[in-house]
Amino acid sequence: MRFVQLDTPKPISKIGLGTWQFGSKEWGYGADYERRAVDIVRRALDLGVTLFDTAELYGFGRSERILGAALGDDRAKVVVASKIFPVLPIAPVVQQRAVASAARLGVTSIDLYQVHQPNPVVPDTTTMRGMRALQDVGLVGEVGVSNYNLRRWRSAEDALGRRVLSNQVRYSMVDRGPEEDLIPYAEREGRIVMAYSPLAQGFLSGRYDAKHRPSGAVRRANPYFLPENLERGARLIETLRGVADAHDSTPSQIALAYLLRHPNVVAIPGASSVEQMERNAVAAEIDLTDDEYAALATAARQFTPVTGLAAVPRLIRARAGK
Repeated sequence: MRFVQLDTPKPISKIGLGTWQFGSKEWGYGADYERRAVDIVRRALDLGVTLFDTAELYGFGRSERILGAALGDDRAKVVVASKIFPVLPIAPVVQQRAVASAARLGVTSIDLYQVHQPNPVVPDTTTMRGMRALQDVGLVGEVGVSNYNLRRWRSAEDALGRRVLSNQVRYSMVDRGPEEDLIPYAEREGRIVMAYSPLAQGFLSGRYDAKHRPSGAVRRANPYFLPENLERGARLIETLRGVADAHDSTPSQIALAYLLRHPNVVAIPGASSVEQMERNAVAAEIDLTDDEYAALATAARQFTPVTGLAAVPRLIRARAGK
């Protein structure tokens, strides 16, 4: 396993484990997944993974409970990250919700406590006042944000008066917006971009095409899995397979390696099995050549999916089976 080269109390692995699916039925993993989740966490620890990300919103607290129980006595050795969903995120509420998350996780301190998304009404000044108080009493180690643009990330840091270590954003080969400003800022200032959905919910795995679409509710609602977009993405998947063959790996591993080439980027893919966790961890060890990276970047730029409002009628028709 490789780690981010930053001054943090605990090392942060380049591959982490995202746990949105823990306790969340919408992923459709079945009734036995909670037991498998424990096995996945334990195997991640064996592989050197030190970053485990959850949120109070995931399964309405169940993800935090499952993760905390699975980590057991190893909770103190790893970076446990959670998020507050910003409904009325004023200072006293932030403090109360952190206490509740810590209790569900079974920890005395949350290593990284993040604002799940910016609140359009409540300014970061009051939210970060609560975060600062949590840091002062030791209940929170580092503060992070999620889904923030660069301006608001910097504003949050000004409000905190200390570093806001990380910004957790959607980042993958088909969602490359963070490359424009967030990643350069992180590399310049010694911060971290945490990539969620780094495989575009499996779109980059090569498992799906226009005739073999996913069945889970989360993926079916993702416009990338429209038949038209799966057809448009065939060239990108072909490029991923070509590079994967050169490294005796899989398209998913290469898609992760593409992100991890940036020194201040970590990825937090989910895992539906121990085997998938193992494959994800291996991606941290893959070194892409300059030519391979350039070929992947070109293929990614050439992929132009149907998204936004234009995708809505297509999603409706797809759900109706038309």
